[in-house]
Amino acid sequence: MNIVVEKQPKCIATLNVEVPAADVAAKREKIASSYASQAKISGFRPGKAPKNVIQKRFGKQISEELTEALFEEACDKALDIENLKVLDFGFPNNLNERPDGSIAFDTKLILAPEITLPEYKGIEVKAPSNEITDAELDEQFQSLRERLAEFEDVTGRALLADDIAIVDFTTTVGGQPLTEVIGEKGQYLAKRENHWLPVKEGAFLPGYAVQLIEMNIGDEKNVTISLGEDFPFEELRGKEISLQTTLRGIKASKLPELDDAFAEKLVPGKSLSDLKDLIRGNMTQEKAKQIGEFKVNQIVEHLNKAVSFELPDEIVMRETQNQADSLVEEGSKQGASEEEMMERQQEIFSVATERAVTNLRTNFLLQEIAAAEKITVPDADLIAHISRIAEAHKQPIKKVIKDLQRTRRIQSIRNSLLIGLTIDFLVEHAKVTEVSAEELEAAPAE
Repeated sequence: MNIVVEKQPKCIATLNVEVPAADVAAKREKIASSYASQAKISGFRPGKAPKNVIQKRFGKQISEELTEALFEEACDKALDIENLKVLDFGFPNNLNERPDGSIAFDTKLILAPEITLPEYKGIEVKAPSNEITDAELDEQFQSLRERLAEFEDVTGRALLADDIAIVDFTTTVGGQPLTEVIGEKGQYLAKRENHWLPVKEGAFLPGYAVQLIEMNIGDEKNVTISLGEDFPFEELRGKEISLQTTLRGIKASKLPELDDAFAEKLVPGKSLSDLKDLIRGNMTQEKAKQIGEFKVNQIVEHLNKAVSFELPDEIVMRETQNQADSLVEEGSKQGASEEEMMERQQEIFSVATERAVTNLRTNFLLQEIAAAEKITVPDADLIAHISRIAEAHKQPIKKVIKDLQRTRRIQSIRNSLLIGLTIDFLVEHAKVTEVSAEELEAAPAE
């Protein structure tokens, strides 16, 4: 078998294959013999049918299996000879069965990028302390108290900041009802009755609640709000809307005491001290997770900026489509209509492309580092992961493994686990500087 690989830009190569007649004949004979030994043909005992009968009955299948076998053999040989990292072998093209019995064909290979790794040990990252401060714990408890607050009717005074306003309102834009301007999607904003509204900035619509302060129960007020360019409904961006508002009631929140009864209500059988320990432990776990994400994001950003390499166009296109599908799904879950998705098609494609390129670059880099450090996924870890999948889907593990093999997803799962192990390796070898959360937020991007 003669193999010639012609490398081209953008991680593409053409594999040209010529198989001598003798090799073709030997391979065809072997496949035909396999059919003959298993075939059940009327008038012949199993395994005794003549070759010409076998060829006539199964000629098409034998030829297809022959091409597939030669193709696989050529790909394996190309990997050995050229030391290629192939992402996709494609399919045999330009199949030429020559008069002398030899066969020639070619295929387009998609190759992994050629990467010269930057220094990846000792990457400098910044992260906050994993300590949970008393102030953070107090803030968490205050939030819990607010969630369990009781609300009492207020009479005899005007509405104050931090009260709860009970309001009716009707919204117009330039004198027109809101739904006539943006349709039924704005129904929630168009009219409400007995709407509970916390009187603080940032509640509901920007600047609305604070304009109600000093109103008394029964008062009416036309509240005008200027909407920013980032408002969710594009038709209203940069415009003013008016809410004809009636204050129907005032309620004040009464926070529960921070004592053992409070703890018992949240977690039966626990004292306030127990509850503090439990919440501090949960906060510590959550903070550790956030800190890990801070470190990973900085490491990935550093690596992507430190090295440049080409990506295969076809792989980028596939990943871009995956990301676009994900963005459309996210938009649908958030209530966006199909029409809105179509209007944002160009924006979605742009974001999807950026995500695709970043994800692919990161994955290729991490796989290259894994190879350099000889990081591998133990079979026990792979089986444990598949076991969790089976348990989650309430299916026997053997069935899940068979399904994954049939859809060729085993290697994908192994690669995902490999990426995780490689990230752990990089975090372990990073040079971490502890900073405050404020310093981390204010730090400029590299």
